[in-house]
Amino acid sequence: MKVEDFDMFSALLKQRSGLVLSRDKAYLLESRLMPVARKWNIKGLDELATTIRTRRDEALLRDITEAMTTNESSFFRDQKPFDQFRQVVLPALLQSRQARKHIRIWSAACSSGQEAYSLLMVLGDEAAKLHGWRVEIIGTDISGEMVEKARAGLYSQFEVQRGLPITYLIKYFKQIGDKWQIDDKLRQMISFREFNLLSDLSGLGQFDVIFCRNVLIYFDQPTKTQVLENMVRLLPSDGILYLGGAETVLGITDCFKPMENQRGLYVLNTAAAQRA
Repeated sequence: MKVEDFDMFSALLKQRSGLVLSRDKAYLLESRLMPVARKWNIKGLDELATTIRTRRDEALLRDITEAMTTNESSFFRDQKPFDQFRQVVLPALLQSRQARKHIRIWSAACSSGQEAYSLLMVLGDEAAKLHGWRVEIIGTDISGEMVEKARAGLYSQFEVQRGLPITYLIKYFKQIGDKWQIDDKLRQMISFREFNLLSDLSGLGQFDVIFCRNVLIYFDQPTKTQVLENMVRLLPSDGILYLGGAETVLGITDCFKPMENQRGLYVLNTAAAQRA
């Protein structure tokens, strides 16, 4: 691939999704964009680059962006965050939200929905404690294809075998041919929508908990700062932010600080958050 073409694709992806590609990742562009070129009857990446320069077709740009954004997910991914939610976060919310009995959770960059559904299954285990409560889970992703898959709640045998306990498979799924679908009642309890984390977040409303795991690792530092400081405005003073195991707020923003003794959980650093 020509250097100028790589730079053009890289700049396009940075602008549209925040994704940062170093030149040693040129192979990713080649492997993921060739199917896009074939879909559009374009001979190769050289011609694809020329097409973009001469014809800014939004549908084509969308296909390129979706092809390059990582859509890796699994049920109960890394497990620990869900244990923390059950043992630490949810008990605190049940106490602090007792008066209004309403909890809102955002699964940001939700991919095909496994994180959001995993949370819902944890909440299902605590149904007795949540009687009379209203719990909203919002899942968002930049990829329209992934959002549609999340809404369908239909997964392959391989996908349900990755992290999903057999008890949950039996309790919450039905088999359809060689695939498994989340129970209709559960699917109706989650709202999935297409959304870009670089957009204005204010329309999403306020959340008690935000899951933004394994997303920031693909952004450069200014973009990480922008996203985190925008999220500050969506959380109440006792709100909680989840990040991935390889992610941190240290050196990026002082609006959040690590939650004591809880790796991967962050709370507002009140004074700094008020300035954001």
